[in-house]
Amino acid sequence: MDPLLFQTILPFSLSALIVIFITVGAEKFGTKVGGILGTMPSTIIIAFVFIAYNQGVNFASKAVAVVPAELGVNILFLFVFALLATYSGIIALLAAFGVWTVSSSILYLVEFDNIYLSLIIYACILVSTFLILEHKRKIPSQERVPVQYTVKKIIFRGVLAGIIISISVLLSNINAVLSGIFSVFPAILSSTMIIQLREQGPSFAAGMAKSMSVGITSVATYATLIHFLYPLYGIMIGSVVAFGISFCVTMVLFSLRNKLR
Repeated sequence: MDPLLFQTILPFSLSALIVIFITVGAEKFGTKVGGILGTMPSTIIIAFVFIAYNQGVNFASKAVAVVPAELGVNILFLFVFALLATYSGIIALLAAFGVWTVSSSILYLVEFDNIYLSLIIYACILVSTFLILEHKRKIPSQERVPVQYTVKKIIFRGVLAGIIISISVLLSNINAVLSGIFSVFPAILSSTMIIQLREQGPSFAAGMAKSMSVGITSVATYATLIHFLYPLYGIMIGSVVAFGISFCVTMVLFSLRNKLR
């Protein structure tokens, strides 16, 4: 398998398409739809297929143990961004990346590799941040907005996301914990926030951040499943089964979207 194709071209192309899908979907149908459907497992699939192919399924299984906790860190990224976006987009992004860097560094330094504790951390962060955004801060979801699409605008979105994702995938194959952390680097999250801030404003971006924090549950599901399935059934079957179940989780979240503020 061509390393150049698998480490750069494929993640660049896929992530570009995904971010275009997320941002256009949100503008067409509102942040509830874009945020939930746009956080389906995508780049994590490429990252861990690549890791398992090169390092073996046991290495990949160990590496993915930190992912639910790291996804909790990504929710903190979105949480901080949503709280600060209406004050200053630049400050919101800098603060969000600051929280992500500190929290991820802690997970790396303690060599975090317990899948069960990882899931507990994820669940606690998800529930607490959602309750604050939904009921205390009452950040509303946003409805569809009229947008005039141009080739230049679509290309900008895709290239921005593709560059960020390609870098994160290239960095993922270092060691087990770093592989897990960088496999879910908030590349699509950050590029989506930048695009929505730039084009739709802070309120729309904040509503998108809230919806995406809920949608990340399907990625946590995928990560947890391949932790157990890769050693038992291998890369192909493990990936397919995990994606199928995580897709069902996405559909459940999608069906519950109208319960969001």
